Amino acid sequence: MIGFVFPGQGTVRVGMGGWLRRDQAGAAVVERADALLPEPVSELCARGPLERLIDTAHAQPAVTVCNLAALAVLRAKGHEPDVVAGHSVGEISALCAAGVLDVDTAISLVATRARLMAALPDTGAMTAVMGMTPHEVENLVAEVAGPDEPLVVGLENAPDHTVVSGASTAVERLAKLATEAGARKVVALKVSNAFHSPLMAGALDGWAEAVRAAPLSPPRIPVVPNATAEATTDLPTIVDALIVQLTARVRWTETMHALSGADTLIEVGDSKVLAGLFRAVGVKCLSMADPTAVRRLRPEPAA
Repeated sequence: MIGFVFPGQGTVRVGMGGWLRRDQAGAAVVERADALLPEPVSELCARGPLERLIDTAHAQPAVTVCNLAALAVLRAKGHEPDVVAGHSVGEISALCAAGVLDVDTAISLVATRARLMAALPDTGAMTAVMGMTPHEVENLVAEVAGPDEPLVVGLENAPDHTVVSGASTAVERLAKLATEAGARKVVALKVSNAFHSPLMAGALDGWAEAVRAAPLSPPRIPVVPNATAEATTDLPTIVDALIVQLTARVRWTETMHALSGADTLIEVGDSKVLAGLFRAVGVKCLSMADPTAVRRLRPEPAA
């Protein structure tokens, strides 16, 4: 059994997708995306500047285009997944791999998601806390969150890697408390707002409308949504999970457990972030950031 996992917004960097754009199958996807998106991303991925690339309006399309280009490379070589998952915005790419979305629909949806989220007031922040359990971080969240300063655990990336998301002032106070409580590392993320938190609620109605209006098909294979961390082939469940994901917690630790039975896992995109998270829980995951990873997959089916 082979599992494809797709990285999210936090993996963008100048130069991303270089070898994928040089591959015939990957280049075709990038060219198609440039034609469909409000602003082409290939040149931005290749040359930056970084300040523009990491902006939500550009970062989400950029990482999705690289993910879909990597998927096209795998498909051109005869590789298809048996189960898929995507981290945050990477879930859109996973749904494409599962046959729920076609490439054009995936690109259209990510453009809408990015636009809606970028349009929200920039009042939030996110910080990663490492060396503490999610339960320990949640206790700290309860100390600093308030009615006018929402704060939540936005992502459980690994058993000792939790990301808090919410009002900037609350995030700052939590970072101080976590450091005092003995966290191994506390790192402010370079993001424009508090994703996977109540501060994204303003985009929820528009996102739900876009998702429900999109042409969707039942998945050919199981999908593990972020919001549930349970493999499913039920389209209504997948649609609901994709919508609530905007404000809901990314349950990646549980997702990795759900995928741990796969014989082979590969991070489909130009990133090593998910491969590193799997490694932290003792599970091997190849990364297409290394072009040789494709050659280490199971043999291609006979023609």
